[in-house]
Amino acid sequence: MRSLESNELKIRPATERDIKIILSFIKGLADYERLSHEVLATEELLRDSLFGKNPAAEVIIAFEGDEPAGFALYFHNYSTFLGQKGLYLEDLFVSPDRRGHGIGKALLVQLARIAKERNCGRLEWAVLDWNEPAINFYKSLNAKLMDEWRTFRVTGEALDTLANGSRQAG
Repeated sequence: MRSLESNELKIRPATERDIKIILSFIKGLADYERLSHEVLATEELLRDSLFGKNPAAEVIIAFEGDEPAGFALYFHNYSTFLGQKGLYLEDLFVSPDRRGHGIGKALLVQLARIAKERNCGRLEWAVLDWNEPAINFYKSLNAKLMDEWRTFRVTGEALDTLANGSRQAG
């Protein structure tokens, strides 16, 4: 997987050395989602589940300069309807002081590129129904709101458009 870089922003795959950063972002996301009491992850659990013998997920980290600014944790799923694997975004988080800098979009663009490189048929994720800023942001990227599940999906032309870093009117 290639890294995404522009001016001060760099996105790269996480390594085992990034465990503390990943856990910090997970805790930040849990705070934002009012779910801190549900975080059971530890450095040891993350080391094993992300970098052990059978990794369950992958992580990319965005940096502004040398400072960690956000992350995305994702894994493969499968669509029986498409007959193809997909990419499922479990967590996307940008530090509060770094929001509005294009980091969230850059992380999604990188995930769309990874999905295309791996011949995935879709990229999807869920969002809490009260998170209107995130919902509006995802809609601006042509993600389709799946009302029953609050799941967003990017496929076909919308995935191509996102992978190219551009936006269509919609």
